[in-house]
Amino acid sequence: MKAPLRTILAAAALALGMGASGTLLAEAPAPTGYPALVQLFDEWRAFEAPVLKGTTPDYSAAAMAAKAKALPAWQKRLADLDVSAWPIEQQNDAKLVKAEMNGLDFNLRVLRPWARDPAFYVSVWPARSDCPRREGPISQPEIELYKYTFPLSPSAQTELAARLNIIPALLTEARDNIKDSNAHDIWFYGEQELRNQSRTLASLEAGTLHVTTLGGGQHATLEGTSPELKTAVANAKKATDDFVAWLDKLAPTKTGPSGVGKENYTWYEQNVHMLPYTWEQEVALLHRELERAQASLRLEEHNNRNLPPLEPVPGAAAFDKLTHARLDTFIDFLVKQEIIPDKPYIRGALEPELGHFVPEVIEHQSGNAVPVEKRVFFTRVTHREPMLLLSHDYHWIDLARMRDEPNPSPIRRSIPLSNIWDTRAEGFATAFEELVMHAGLYDNEPRAKELVWCMLANRAARGLASLYVQANMINLVEAGHIQGEWTPRHWAGAADTLTAFEQLLYLRQPGYGTSYVTGKILFDRLMMEYSHQQDALNKPFVLRDFMDRFNNEGMIPVPLIESELITADSREPINDPSRP
Repeated sequence: MKAPLRTILAAAALALGMGASGTLLAEAPAPTGYPALVQLFDEWRAFEAPVLKGTTPDYSAAAMAAKAKALPAWQKRLADLDVSAWPIEQQNDAKLVKAEMNGLDFNLRVLRPWARDPAFYVSVWPARSDCPRREGPISQPEIELYKYTFPLSPSAQTELAARLNIIPALLTEARDNIKDSNAHDIWFYGEQELRNQSRTLASLEAGTLHVTTLGGGQHATLEGTSPELKTAVANAKKATDDFVAWLDKLAPTKTGPSGVGKENYTWYEQNVHMLPYTWEQEVALLHRELERAQASLRLEEHNNRNLPPLEPVPGAAAFDKLTHARLDTFIDFLVKQEIIPDKPYIRGALEPELGHFVPEVIEHQSGNAVPVEKRVFFTRVTHREPMLLLSHDYHWIDLARMRDEPNPSPIRRSIPLSNIWDTRAEGFATAFEELVMHAGLYDNEPRAKELVWCMLANRAARGLASLYVQANMINLVEAGHIQGEWTPRHWAGAADTLTAFEQLLYLRQPGYGTSYVTGKILFDRLMMEYSHQQDALNKPFVLRDFMDRFNNEGMIPVPLIESELITADSREPINDPSRP
């Protein structure tokens, strides 16, 4: 049984030498058991954060060397905790802390984003990620514009100006930190992420920025704000533009590989993301899912051969009408088919994500130029059947649940670092697309089933490409060609902005590109194990009960969820030496 938060906080207070009233005690005993882990976790998170040089985060070689020197003591302190008698949930919390420490170890030894990756120094974000924590390695300060309420209050203006004022010094430091990097792809393509930051700041200056979060969107403007804030925005933009120019000047000199290599990739997946697979096994698994998706698509197309094609909606009004109707259908299906219980936050989480109509092509202002393609893979899907992305947008239901129904574990309430949650977030969202299809969501729209297989094939193709990039077998241009070639219907172009963004992210964050498929496979395994366990107990498999238990475990790797849902004596059917 997890310790109540009040007990944990009291133990932490005692560990600091204070009584319940906050008065200093002469001798306070150190916490033991699970409260000791919680205290260690809180102190670990404080250590993991960058040290400051004045107000600027310090990612210099000396600062990171100091972290590397101190890390073994943190790992030993965790290892010295005897967790053997703890409940499985608390043991898994200790594993999460260990995985975070392994993540920093990997970053210090191998990934070194502060010394290799220009995109690491992006600080300004206009939109909330659909995942628990922003994807990829990022630096501080993380300036999340969507968390502000516009028009800005005087105190918010002061705070935002102070944070933006860090950017010029941070980017000056970054030049010294990354100047010796020779990673061509991560340098060359990482420039685009800094250009995006410049565009965001320019849009904020112009009063044309729209920021989005879990609660919806709002118009961001500097109208009526202080001169100090406007100057801070202008200085941050100039510093960003100067940094991009510096990156662009040095880009031709960067000729080395960017991937971490097969051995390092395997270590990272197994010791940080807690997957049971090697690089080679992930290649085989993603190949198999690509084959299955492509074959299933062809069979579905054959089955639907006498039906009219599923065409995209013709315009904005039709798209808006269709998406709102499909939202009603989708939520009604989830509740009435007893997949998840009706919750007040479901509609509020999904409705802001319905998107807007995107024209197939757009002409240059002259009206005489060749049309420029505007739709990318996912808009090609949603303009035919919006429920495909609504099923993947389970992400937003997860986020709303985390906000409204926080996990009782203080460790699980703090989102794991190093994107350790990726198989649970991205893998399950991918699995959910197929789950609701098999549960009957598209029985009245069979052509939509084809799109489920298109989506899975796309994710398997881009994940495979990312594996070859991490192994330094291909570069990002070639990865784009693989993704484009093996995405059905040529809906993902090798040079599409989405393709380029995805492959850069998967290079910057090992394991992320494959997590959509490996996490789905692990979820399939979990459902098999759970249903087998129910059979052994002479109990029915009830999907909503299973989903409730799965959701209640928090945003942790699927193998940890499996260890909590499946008892040891029910793991007989498969002799799997890789089982965690």
